[in-house]
Amino acid sequence: MRYDVCVRKSRSNACILGFLLVDVIAFASGLSGVDSSRQPSGAKTLATLSTNFARLAAQTIRPAQGYIKHDYLIPAGYYPQMWDWDGFFIGAHWANQGPADAKYLRDWAISFASSADASGYVAGCITTQGPRPLFGKFSMKPFLAQGALLAARRLDDYSWIAAIWPAMQRIAEYRDQTQFDPRWGLYFWDNAMQSGADNNAALTNDPKDRGAILAVDASVYAMREYQAMGVIAQHLGHPNAAHRYESKAESIREALLKNLWSSQDAMFWNRRRDNGQWVRRMSYSNFTPLFAGVLPRSEARRMIGRHLLNPDEMRSLYGFRSLAKDDPDFNNRAIINPYSNWRGPIWINANYLDWIALRRYGFRKQAYWLAVSIAAMLNRDIAKWGSMHEDYNSETGDGLAPTPAQSPGGHFAGFVGWNLLAQDMLQCEVEHSHCMMLQVDR
Repeated sequence: MRYDVCVRKSRSNACILGFLLVDVIAFASGLSGVDSSRQPSGAKTLATLSTNFARLAAQTIRPAQGYIKHDYLIPAGYYPQMWDWDGFFIGAHWANQGPADAKYLRDWAISFASSADASGYVAGCITTQGPRPLFGKFSMKPFLAQGALLAARRLDDYSWIAAIWPAMQRIAEYRDQTQFDPRWGLYFWDNAMQSGADNNAALTNDPKDRGAILAVDASVYAMREYQAMGVIAQHLGHPNAAHRYESKAESIREALLKNLWSSQDAMFWNRRRDNGQWVRRMSYSNFTPLFAGVLPRSEARRMIGRHLLNPDEMRSLYGFRSLAKDDPDFNNRAIINPYSNWRGPIWINANYLDWIALRRYGFRKQAYWLAVSIAAMLNRDIAKWGSMHEDYNSETGDGLAPTPAQSPGGHFAGFVGWNLLAQDMLQCEVEHSHCMMLQVDR
């Protein structure tokens, strides 16, 4: 029985005890791991994936052209543009593969920071003709400082950040002016489209209800931005700014725990800004505090065991769903325009964050299972299509969008982007190498 159903029907001790028993059983089931007897060999899967990616990965790099003054990163195939979080994740993969290749993440950061206007606004998409606002004046997602820090660490060079540091500060200030609610100490998206999880059921695309929902993921990403800015400020010789940004990050962490964490449900929920009503929709975004280490270990393990590893909610045979299976809007439709489908399909970037969470909180067997499962699914996709899809059917493991019919000219365009993170996951699990895992808090 779901907790919210239970408490609506009864406040009795029997109801609460019954729910706690279900929780213990679900947690124990999560701890027991998964059936690894049917999994392919991690080493063989990695070898095949590495061969496939040696052919495909270079498609994500484009030479400087027009407005874009540096080599730039794209989710190749269906999308020729440079995007905010796509570029961050693709660049993180390249940086993880070798220090010299962190230059792509560095140049991604320079390109976005250099596109900020005087107010600090920068669009989340940049083309060779210039920044491209989409579905309104949406600012880029909070990944800029995180990307700059990861690149600087791998390059062992922070000096290049000095030139874009004023722009990075303006961008953070603009976000605080347009997406921060001081009453709650948390952040919101203008709508689901801005979040990148285009039709996230825990958010809204209602034009009459813009900015209505305090978002777990927006707040986590903003917290990590300030953590990264604190580290960068120290390296640039700005100790007062470093202290200010570190304090800001800590205040967001405290607000997440105070206002969006439900201990009874063992879940982070979005909430409405106006009346504080909980948005009880279990999306991938509810779990983002785990990769960022927001929860204490015991509570995180309870959340992971009850929900993330629950086959009736987030875990499928092929990875983690983007929306809980028991949600009424759960589906695996192959849609891409105007909204990509985040209401059920498996997305590799989201699974990468879940993988970090599993490793952070000691679920090593499950982390290995996830890395092998995702890589094997991608290998099957590449064997069939010669490329990949941007999302996958969580019940069959089949590629979804883009379909040939959705692709230019009716020929399968494919997608080569943050799916590359599957290699990093499996290299870490099999070879115990390339385990960068996006750390920004120190």
